[in-house]
Amino acid sequence: MPVEISPERIAELTEIEAAKLDKKTQKSKEMYARAQKHLAGGVASSYQLRDPWPIYLEGGSGPRVWDVDGNEMWDFHNGFGSMVQGHANPIIGKAIADRYPKGTHFAAPTEDAIVVGDELARRWNLPKWRFTNSGSESTMDAIRIARAYAGRDTVMKIFGSYHGHHDTVMVSIGVPYGEIGDKDDLKSLPYGAGIPDATVQMTVAVPFNDADAMERRIVALDKEGRKPACVIMEAAMMNLGVVLPEPGYLEAVREITKKHGIVLIFDEVKTGLQVAPGGATELFGVLPDMVTLAKGLGAGLPTGAIGGTEEVMSVVEDGSVYQVGTYNGNPLGVAAMRANLLDVLTPDAYKHLAHLNDRIVGGCQDVVDKYDLPGYAVGIGSKGCVTFAPEKVVDYASYKEHQNGPLADLAWLYNMNRGIFMTPGREEEWTLSITHTDEAIDAFVAVFDEMARDLTTG
Repeated sequence: MPVEISPERIAELTEIEAAKLDKKTQKSKEMYARAQKHLAGGVASSYQLRDPWPIYLEGGSGPRVWDVDGNEMWDFHNGFGSMVQGHANPIIGKAIADRYPKGTHFAAPTEDAIVVGDELARRWNLPKWRFTNSGSESTMDAIRIARAYAGRDTVMKIFGSYHGHHDTVMVSIGVPYGEIGDKDDLKSLPYGAGIPDATVQMTVAVPFNDADAMERRIVALDKEGRKPACVIMEAAMMNLGVVLPEPGYLEAVREITKKHGIVLIFDEVKTGLQVAPGGATELFGVLPDMVTLAKGLGAGLPTGAIGGTEEVMSVVEDGSVYQVGTYNGNPLGVAAMRANLLDVLTPDAYKHLAHLNDRIVGGCQDVVDKYDLPGYAVGIGSKGCVTFAPEKVVDYASYKEHQNGPLADLAWLYNMNRGIFMTPGREEEWTLSITHTDEAIDAFVAVFDEMARDLTTG
């Protein structure tokens, strides 16, 4: 039986570790006070918030970052997984430097855009591509294209999945366990204020890893005259830490969407290039109608892309859909993408990521077993986590049922106080880069071991 971790012990250690972090981040505290004058909340994005103040970074190189207090850390945050190339990658830097004197923006196409489109088509086996400037833009435009192609308005998503910050997909995310509802009638709930209810009701959520529930909801919606135009989903995993698709699930979803004439969109903003050269589409061998990319694609520059079949993308090519953006295909962005795809994220790079992920998952699982912790380690490509749950998490409901927020917060504090920079959120854990080393993995596992020892022997 797993050891029972005392909430009182978690609270005791949290108080100690929080005081340590506050003491060593006084310049961040000062910067926060300054930032609040004109930055709303003192940050550029709500996901950068942290109580009592955010940690402000100054620089990064390879697998390391340092904050404004001079604390140097191994980076297992990596910009929410965007920096799979490592910080200040010299190959990306040269591509940007070579492009800069030739002009940084024209709102006109360049040759690099063609090369990148060719390479993305090769990797994802989808023939037609367009560019955007972020993951949110990619999913927003993909849904518009799918709606135009299908001639319908309803969007189906996975309950609990995040697909960017536009209204259509800011639905049924971050919901308390008691408000989730029955799996055959999951609620459509806004994620924060300012999202019109009419938009919320056009988005219908279904559980992950349950293809039968998805089909039942599709049939019910069709009877109501609200058949979905598309299903948008994270394919390689739900980003609740890491929740992997069960065997046969993606294949079943592909069959169901084809059967009902629904556009299948794989949102690979967080997994495309991070889990395999051709993302989840390659890894699981299931071809969607559309795919959305961003994050790791631009090597730190704000870029994104949408890929699709000839049929679906025909509504863009015939002018029915205006897929537009002043900075789409920006010369600096596509230069970085070209170097990233052709010269950085090579087969050897993915072999290295696989080696690192095997070591960190294995090391963390050894710690779980050593201390009989309630949980398990799981990883895929550059992403992974320790899920603190007594049983396997397969969807949002099982995640929320077993979520231990205070323990996740404590893990973040332990890491930050011991030279491991982590995502400040309970629903994500480590992301690796190709510049990480065995030394970095050993440091991460050692911190986890120290926390586990302190939790179980205090």
